[in-house]
Amino acid sequence: MAKPVAVALLALAALGFAIALAASIGEMTIPLEIIVKTVGNRLFGTTFPLNRIQEGVVWDYRLSRALVAACCGGALAVSGVILQALLRNPLAEPYVLGISAGASTGAVLVMIAGIGGGALSLSGGAFLGAVAAIALVGLLAMGSGGGSDRVLLAGVAGSQLFNAMTSYIVTTSANAEQARGVLFWLLGNLGGVRWPDVGLAAPVALGGFVVAMLHARALDAFAFGADAAASLGVPVRRVRLVLFALTAAMTAAMVGIVGSIGFVGLVIPHAARFLVGQGHARLLPAALMIGAVFLVLADILSRILVAQQVLPVGVVTALFGAPAFAVILYRARRPL
Repeated sequence: MAKPVAVALLALAALGFAIALAASIGEMTIPLEIIVKTVGNRLFGTTFPLNRIQEGVVWDYRLSRALVAACCGGALAVSGVILQALLRNPLAEPYVLGISAGASTGAVLVMIAGIGGGALSLSGGAFLGAVAAIALVGLLAMGSGGGSDRVLLAGVAGSQLFNAMTSYIVTTSANAEQARGVLFWLLGNLGGVRWPDVGLAAPVALGGFVVAMLHARALDAFAFGADAAASLGVPVRRVRLVLFALTAAMTAAMVGIVGSIGFVGLVIPHAARFLVGQGHARLLPAALMIGAVFLVLADILSRILVAQQVLPVGVVTALFGAPAFAVILYRARRPL
């Protein structure tokens, strides 16, 4: 019992240190001591004397950005674990299956085309787009005979379709300034997030994680296939519906906040599996924490790789994720 507690505390410490680094590093380097004192002043009523500019940069900009990055990374990693278990395919994740592309299309429809007349939020549009993507991939997969490999191919086709729709909307409906902003956002943009975004991202990530943990044993059963899971007493249809809806909701919420970020849901589950094994009671918490730390560190790199310029965080995750994807694809190769 002591070992899991120690591991959990170590993981939380690593995440806290990564968030502190993210709040410290930038055009204005701020000592970690100032980060700690700022948090103390804002949350615990301490009265440390601080430079108001430094305190404002830490609290109003960098800390909220780091927390959203952590929530986004954790949620996408958990989504990847769920999809890989349900489909029994090591290449399954929201980005590859077109869920992120569908969510992006839904968000762009709200943002540029004005769908919903102001009654539909960006995250709401992203959720509807994500649901549409799942439905389309399901129809395409069933039409081609089913199977996890067919689902993956259907996801690639659906992703291309939704990306084309997004490009068409931006090209025909957006002005030059909107087009530039949407392009940067679609590659993953954490620059505009603030504390209200934390208020959305944190409950979605933590709530989604809790729901996934409640289905950990069912996910273990899916490792042997849907028929085997049913024979073990798992209500297959209901569990699939709940978990697919959960991945759609988490992906849509994160896309609505920061745009489409690829490879996190693909690579992190494999890294977590390598460290803790196949059991989802351990795999899901490991993926949550590793995904959170990974995206926080990726956001730091996006700010320091190019002098006086901030890269979209999706570019950084792709730089690390694409080679890892090639390795996973090679190891998972088998005929369709």
